Amino acid sequence: MDGGLDDGSAGPGRAPSDPAAPEGGESTLDPGGGTTDGGEDASEEPTVEDLLDQLETLEETVDEPEEVREVRAAMRTATRLSRPTVFGRVVRGFDRSDLAEALLGSVIFGAPMLVEGGTQEVGTYLAANPAYMVGTAAFTVAVVVGIIYVADFQDVRVDEPILGVVPRRLVGVLGVATLTATVGLTVWGRITWADPAFALGNVLAVLVPMSVGAALGDLLPG
Repeated sequence: MDGGLDDGSAGPGRAPSDPAAPEGGESTLDPGGGTTDGGEDASEEPTVEDLLDQLETLEETVDEPEEVREVRAAMRTATRLSRPTVFGRVVRGFDRSDLAEALLGSVIFGAPMLVEGGTQEVGTYLAANPAYMVGTAAFTVAVVVGIIYVADFQDVRVDEPILGVVPRRLVGVLGVATLTATVGLTVWGRITWADPAFALGNVLAVLVPMSVGAALGDLLPG
């Protein structure tokens, strides 16, 4: 009779195996509630964006001009480190290369509108309806703001805004698109400024696609 004795397969002096115990010591319970393999740290590694956030915080705390210059130099270096990827890189400032990219994008997107007959029809309609003209201008600005600062194609940082409020990149992109549309329509004889309302309506009609192209051209090349 067994008399309720346990199975002796575990052998003398040997505790029964625990199915929940880790095998070979490969996985251990982390005190914070997670697990680590082979003693490796499972925490998330910091990114360039984290570094820039810390540098921006540091920039606000330093007072000496030399210290400010050193912090900004470190921020420029960190920005360059983020450039290998096409999307998600950190973008600061607005220089000549950004200007050229915005010009290229505006020409690619807006050149067909310069010769399209429907552009003048839209311009005539806008000239007769000033409220729609203002609405078109506001819509264009909103779309550009959305592409640059909301859509998250890149991590765009506002650097030294004009008058402390207006982002330089926004002004640069809209300025390039507006100048390209105005010069293109005028030089190619599509508008005459004898009728300013008609001319402005045409410029706004062309400005919509050119602004989109300028914003994308500035951000996407990497």
